[in-house]
Amino acid sequence: MTEISNTEPNSEPDDGKLTPGAEPSKKDRVGLRPLARLLPYLWNYKKRVVVALVFLSIAAATTLSLPLAVRSMIDNGFSKADSSFVNNYFYALFAIVALLAISSSGRYYFVIWLGERVVADLRRDVFIHITRLSSSFFDTAKTGELVSRLTADTTQIKSAAGATSSLALRNTVLFVGAAIGMVVTSPGLSLIVLAAIPLIILPIFAFGRKVRARSRKAQDMLADATAYASETISSVRTLQAFTNEGMVGQRFSQAVELAFSAARASILARSILTAFAIFMIFSSVVAVLWIGAGLVLEGSMSPGLLGQFLLFSVMAAGSLGALSEVWGELSQAAGAAERLSELLATEPDIDVPANPVALPSPAIGSVSLDDVAFAYPTRLEQNIVSGLTLDIEPGETVALVGASGAGKSTIFNLILRFYDPSHGTVRLDGVDVSKADPQAVRQRIGLVPQDTTIFAMSAMDNIRFGRPDASDSEVREAAKLALADEFISKMKSGYETTIGERGITLSGGQRQRIAIARAILKNAPVLLLDEATSALDAESEQLVQKALDGLVAGRTTIVIAHRLATILKADRIIVMEDGHFIETGTHDELVKKGGVYAGLAKLQFDTRAA
Repeated sequence: MTEISNTEPNSEPDDGKLTPGAEPSKKDRVGLRPLARLLPYLWNYKKRVVVALVFLSIAAATTLSLPLAVRSMIDNGFSKADSSFVNNYFYALFAIVALLAISSSGRYYFVIWLGERVVADLRRDVFIHITRLSSSFFDTAKTGELVSRLTADTTQIKSAAGATSSLALRNTVLFVGAAIGMVVTSPGLSLIVLAAIPLIILPIFAFGRKVRARSRKAQDMLADATAYASETISSVRTLQAFTNEGMVGQRFSQAVELAFSAARASILARSILTAFAIFMIFSSVVAVLWIGAGLVLEGSMSPGLLGQFLLFSVMAAGSLGALSEVWGELSQAAGAAERLSELLATEPDIDVPANPVALPSPAIGSVSLDDVAFAYPTRLEQNIVSGLTLDIEPGETVALVGASGAGKSTIFNLILRFYDPSHGTVRLDGVDVSKADPQAVRQRIGLVPQDTTIFAMSAMDNIRFGRPDASDSEVREAAKLALADEFISKMKSGYETTIGERGITLSGGQRQRIAIARAILKNAPVLLLDEATSALDAESEQLVQKALDGLVAGRTTIVIAHRLATILKADRIIVMEDGHFIETGTHDELVKKGGVYAGLAKLQFDTRAA
């Protein structure tokens, strides 16, 4: 029999890991820099970006041509009282308006399309990235907060990437064009308007940073509220059983009020910025009109020229005023982009090595631990397991027994490479799993957990989760072998019946048989059973155990069990205590030793006999 040894590791844990949700540095909080990270997404659709810019340019050019047309009409049409000139002028205006309408429509469609497309791609990438993060990330991350980033934050960015960016580009082009038009029309008067610009721009930047910081705080508060709501709704039956609806309602209301307070502060900063910008901009326009009227009365400026200049100044002022509002919205989007960028920048602790070692083909089914020690990232000061050495032969069934917290589930986590040991080596088919592709490792392992995850999908799709490319007939065959076909066939729509989020419509035994069907369908050479019958009644346990007996046959199996009756046939039983292996042998051998296992066996079997 293979020797089991326990030796203490002689290495320190690595603390140099990124903490999920860590605060960004002040350097990264400058301006709209986080929005620049959206540019690679836009670059994927550069042809549409070009088309959008063409429509934008045409719309801006037609808009900027209106002041020239007004001057021509005032100075030529009215002064000469030429009705034909006026009529032709208005025909031309109708043509310009039609061109403006078409170009504006095209600009809106393509820019909004780009915004929707970029956000769809961003949501996809963020979700895929989240699914590939290591277990250590989810030890501290809140599910509701992650959902908030996928929804609320990306919606904020969608506005920036679509309508807001469209307005920003349009008003920037109009402002530059109108400013040039003012200078060409009347350099003297243009100085009055343009001199006010620095007084407007500087506060916009200053307030924009405050808006962004407060927007980020509002998004964080909203994420906290969403996280609490998600956790509460997922446990609604428990809270109703304890009649705590009032308590959780009050706590959620407090979270929502905090989010509202943060949003109100952001809105206040934006409103102050808008008021200041509009006052400064249009005060300069009024001043120009006042001075220009005097010049017309003196005869040094024609009425048409004043009208042209006035329209250009109104366009410039309106565009700059709109930009002050747009800047606030872009600042909000920058806060959301910053949060998503932090998430995308989080690297998984468990990743594919640069040159992964290939697992042997065909699969062997051997598992070994060599002087393994491990401490969870949230409790680095305490080793959960220490000095574990174990060799499991292909086709062998090994049971792990011990009190809760002894380290049994940790061994499963290490074999699945959800974590890497802080010391020692875990091998699958002779290959160090830390040097192999994690997906290649997990593809050779079937898992039947204690708490089965059932998705809000059909029974067919829930079983097919074990092997997505399986045919319907293969799914049904797996269900029959797992003794699940009988209850599934009795459902209203059979295998197409949606069985509810978390399997709420199924009994514990039925959920376990769905999990066993998944494992059968996956047909992996190594099988991990985590207390698969611990929460079942006697009848359900008998059915599940019968299904498990069929699943175990011919596979290397490691079983975690509290009920010793389920592991009497195991080739080896290993007793764990405080993260160490303390006894090993068959059921009969361990009973004869009179140790810890014998005491557990006497307690369970004597109790059953009584």
